[in-house]
Amino acid sequence: MNFEDLIRDVYQKIKNIDDKGEMASYIPELSKVNPKNFGVHISTIKKVNFGMGNYNGKFSIQSITKVLSLILAYRIVGDEIWDRVGVEPSGTAFNSLVQLEADKGIPRNPFLNAGAIVVSDILLSNLKNPKEDFIDFVRSISNNKALEYSNKIAQSEKDVGYRNVALCNFIKSFGKIENEPSDVLDFYFDLCSLEMSCKELSELFLFLANNGLGVHNNKSILSESQSKRINALMQTCGFYDESGEFAFKVGLPGKSGVGGGIIAIHPNQYAIAVWSPKLNKKGNSHKGMKFLEEFTTRSELSIF
Repeated sequence: MNFEDLIRDVYQKIKNIDDKGEMASYIPELSKVNPKNFGVHISTIKKVNFGMGNYNGKFSIQSITKVLSLILAYRIVGDEIWDRVGVEPSGTAFNSLVQLEADKGIPRNPFLNAGAIVVSDILLSNLKNPKEDFIDFVRSISNNKALEYSNKIAQSEKDVGYRNVALCNFIKSFGKIENEPSDVLDFYFDLCSLEMSCKELSELFLFLANNGLGVHNNKSILSESQSKRINALMQTCGFYDESGEFAFKVGLPGKSGVGGGIIAIHPNQYAIAVWSPKLNKKGNSHKGMKFLEEFTTRSELSIF
């Protein structure tokens, strides 16, 4: 498969489509991003690295960071994590409170805001310096010391994050949050502000295509079994209540964020990242979803 030629062709086609999406204006700092940004980068197990467009432009990865916080918590507490957060698709919006009542404060999966808040609570209980320890972990598995949070975006989210405050306090009311909600939320907002480029994202997530082994050093980041489970969660829960649509049209494990980024994994093949800030009605990048659908359709490569 000549991925470079394929990406060139698909990029040019998708670049010129009518971008019907809307910016994530409910987070003020995200609404300031140039809506015309569009980038893609692929990193393969066979060491092919190729990008088009704004693939070096940094953006707030938002909910994509939920995969990274889950991985760190999974490494620390092991399978005990599934006592605190479920593994089922929700069928509801990423910031919904509805199911928490029936499920007695246990979020359906770790990629919902509620689930990621519980994962943040787990990390807060197990790390000496959570904010510093988390960024050090991400830098270590990416072999990239330049990765950093965005204080502006974190503050912007803290200023308007009323629903996340409600989620955290509601879960706390069931006794499912150990730390002070204000401390958990501060950490959670910082995590979501992490900034990366498409190139950095695809290089970082390549270990999930490599059975949990870091490609740059061959060290184990997750066991093969743990890596399989993270990919399975990305497949079934990675796109809010559009996860089934993504599986149907794209056929890869992946995760999106409201900053317009998407990371997708083809086990034993590649990791590919796409960024376009305008979001569809489900909160996923409009052009990013279209690109990946066209890319896997033309390549005839998916996990199915």
